[in-house]
Amino acid sequence: MLMGQIGSAGERRLQSEFGTGDRAAKFYSDQMLDHLNPTMIEFVGRQEIAFIATADASGECDNSLRAGTPGFMHVIDSKTLAYPEYRGNGVMASLGNILENPHVGIILVDFVQDLIGLHVNGSARIVDHEVLRSEIADLPVDHSGGRVPERWVVVDVEEAYIHCRKHIPRMAPVPRHREWGTDDVKRKGGDYFDAKATPRHDTDGQVAEEPVPAGLTQVISPGFSVAPAGTSGN
Repeated sequence: MLMGQIGSAGERRLQSEFGTGDRAAKFYSDQMLDHLNPTMIEFVGRQEIAFIATADASGECDNSLRAGTPGFMHVIDSKTLAYPEYRGNGVMASLGNILENPHVGIILVDFVQDLIGLHVNGSARIVDHEVLRSEIADLPVDHSGGRVPERWVVVDVEEAYIHCRKHIPRMAPVPRHREWGTDDVKRKGGDYFDAKATPRHDTDGQVAEEPVPAGLTQVISPGFSVAPAGTSGN
């Protein structure tokens, strides 16, 4: 993305290719902000889940769920928000990506009340819990199940925009005791996908390759093709 330009070169190229430039320009002008406005701040403050997309330096992606009581994702100001990182499985995939590549994409979705979503894209950094608490006086104190964050991810907001409601399902919350912070394997889901007994690679020690449907390799414009899932587009 060029400085001061909304949208990437890739999306603008496809807008030109498929004739959607006028629609895109209207969306950019009507819906995309470089900060959180008061309505967005209120929305963030009442969400209990967020999906966080990150990628490492080579572009390998992860998308992870973060959850907590309303307000766990804390808006510091209109250009900055932060969310807590607790003790987990020790992999630290998202944090590792951020260490290599600070770009993050966050989506928060209200499945219950307003059936709407909010995208927040920006640049992230990792901050120790005690350091951030010393700097931010109103950082949340009441964390789910008495958990104490080990660190926070602080995001400098670069884009904030709506995700339309037309395909968002309505869900009804039901009473459930959540095992915040448990290390009990069964309570965490156990080996639900039978991964422990499954070889990481196929029997020949090679990653199995699925046949690629012809439609996924078609050229949609000169020099620009759809790469099979799981491979680089370069």
